Amino acid sequence: MKQDARKLEGEFDYIIVGAGTAGCVLANRLTEDADVSVLLLEAGGRDNYHWIHVPVGYLYCIGNPRTDWLYKTQSEPGLDGRSLSYPRGRVLGGCSSINGMIYMRGQREDYDDWARITGDRDWSWDSVLPVFKRSEDHHGGPNEWHGAGGEWRVEKQRLKWKVLETFAQAAQESGLPATDDFNRGDNTGVGYFDVNQRSGIRWNASKAFLRPAMKRPNLTIITGAHTQRLMMEGKRCVGVEYRGGDTDYLAKSRCEVIVSAGAVNSPQLLELSGIGNGARLQSLGIDVVQDVQGVGENLQDHLQLRMAYKVHGVQTLNTLSAHWWGKAWIGLQYMLMRRGPMSMAPSQLGAFAKSDPDDSTITRPDVEYHVQPLSLDRFGEPLHSFNAFTASVCPLRPTSRGSVHIASPDARDAPLIAPNYLSTDRDREVAVNALRLTRRIVSAPALAKYSPEEILPGPAFQTHAELAVAAGKVGTTIFHPVGTCRMGTDNDPAAVVDGRLRVIGVSGLRVVDASVMPTITSGNTNSPTLMIAERASEMIRADRPFLFSLAPVSGLSG
Repeated sequence: MKQDARKLEGEFDYIIVGAGTAGCVLANRLTEDADVSVLLLEAGGRDNYHWIHVPVGYLYCIGNPRTDWLYKTQSEPGLDGRSLSYPRGRVLGGCSSINGMIYMRGQREDYDDWARITGDRDWSWDSVLPVFKRSEDHHGGPNEWHGAGGEWRVEKQRLKWKVLETFAQAAQESGLPATDDFNRGDNTGVGYFDVNQRSGIRWNASKAFLRPAMKRPNLTIITGAHTQRLMMEGKRCVGVEYRGGDTDYLAKSRCEVIVSAGAVNSPQLLELSGIGNGARLQSLGIDVVQDVQGVGENLQDHLQLRMAYKVHGVQTLNTLSAHWWGKAWIGLQYMLMRRGPMSMAPSQLGAFAKSDPDDSTITRPDVEYHVQPLSLDRFGEPLHSFNAFTASVCPLRPTSRGSVHIASPDARDAPLIAPNYLSTDRDREVAVNALRLTRRIVSAPALAKYSPEEILPGPAFQTHAELAVAAGKVGTTIFHPVGTCRMGTDNDPAAVVDGRLRVIGVSGLRVVDASVMPTITSGNTNSPTLMIAERASEMIRADRPFLFSLAPVSGLSG
């Protein structure tokens, strides 16, 4: 494309690509300095779709082109050759507008590992805990573990289910302690998840961080802006090219471009711009700007193994929502009190445990449960006609590694997503043990009064080999992809960014989102992503005097 065919949008101190969780935080923090101008680009639209804000509305946002990129994985050998839907937020707020709303930090050791990998103690648990607290508005008020008065609202869920209470009792009978807080660095135990809601309404990053910043004249937000590539002058990033409607635009950056497009779209954009595995890029006809072997590699995700049980003598959502009067009651509860099933996060009860309690080499929980008072064959299909609950168990620290890579030089083409689930012996072993652990909990005395009958994967799977097959049949993503632009040291050949999230070998460019995680956190990944953006904003603001001292951008090369 000729440069004169592109319209110049303007010149800004910072350009942020992607208005997801990280992008919203960055836009807020960077514009706190009135003398700094920021452009925020979002490929999706505004978050004014009503189903974004009703918690149960995630059912209508996932798989909806208004709010979801509609990605799919490649055929997965470890999952019986299936291709999975791979939801990613395409709207202001990004995945925080369509996710499960669960507030989860992970475990102390997750962040201490990051500090070791990067050689930067500022990524350790003791260093990031104050960062989590700073933006938090916790329902319990400020204490050693939580903050209050911040932008990120954390509340208790507004409903209880008898079948979930009983599952919690069964988990305790199986050796798990009860807990009222999964966010103190050791999330061992069983209890209800805290959620990012305010009075029964989803609290996404757009509401929390972007709306306050919208009042500032130094922030420009453009929706419907699909970034095509980064603009480079030698090894320096000086702007972006994006498409809005039928027009191609250029925007210049005086200081930095910050890519916050997520674990799928961030490596895609780097590769489209000539930053990635040189041989791969050359094979697609893309000029190599910087050979960074790790771009798009190191994909990690949590695989959920769904086990469902038919129960008797207790009501679940399956039958409550089956009749007109049940649906009317559900709607009335939400309309009048913002309570009931419409206020539900996708998962209500959680548990963290060791997949094999008898294995002394497992020193901390390595599986997470998401327990729901419902069952269905697969996401998006009708609920079963009988009462049942689902206990999805997720191995927390997979050793399998996948990839995200572009399929062509055209930004409109979806990237190739290959999570590579269950590709290691260790991951298959943990999966088998996790299924066995679920059966152990369900067979505890507390649940006996409901006569649970396993319907998924089913009692036919008993031996180690059979359970490994079952894991491949029932396993599916729980939507936590990370790691595709992982951070590390300058001499780490697998690293894409350094400990300050600067792209190695390129100036004027950072990546700030879940893609920079070197290893996945032991739990849901949205709030850790928010913390990363908080830390990044501190780094960016600290580096500003040096960046402002550089010569201004004189032009853009195409």
